Amino acid sequence: MTVTTFNPQNVNPVSFTEKAIKHLSAQVESKEAAGIQFNVKESGCSGFKYLLELAFEVSPTDLCFHLNDSLKLYISPEALPLIQGTQVDYVQEGVNFRLDFNNPNATALCGCGESFAVEKQ
Repeated sequence: MTVTTFNPQNVNPVSFTEKAIKHLSAQVESKEAAGIQFNVKESGCSGFKYLLELAFEVSPTDLCFHLNDSLKLYISPEALPLIQGTQVDYVQEGVNFRLDFNNPNATALCGCGESFAVEKQ
């Protein structure tokens, strides 16, 4: 697959809009989680599915990034090449809200928006 190489000088390899941070901070605080776990798994018709979940238990191999003073983001080293550069937004469509993922590594998206693909070498 073709992905960008992780640059340790880049403080946060993924970015979140202020609306997304506000939403996720409220979720973490209300459930007393350690932070947010951002991962991917093989799934869907395009190849990979985003997993953005509350982190209650953190693997010692996970990379930790601070989105603000109180919100921590945990990413597994295996997922990082697939999501590096992704921007996450919290958007409203009518009366519904959802998290939107803008991933520069994605070469194809599923029609239903549940999965993405990356170019294989």
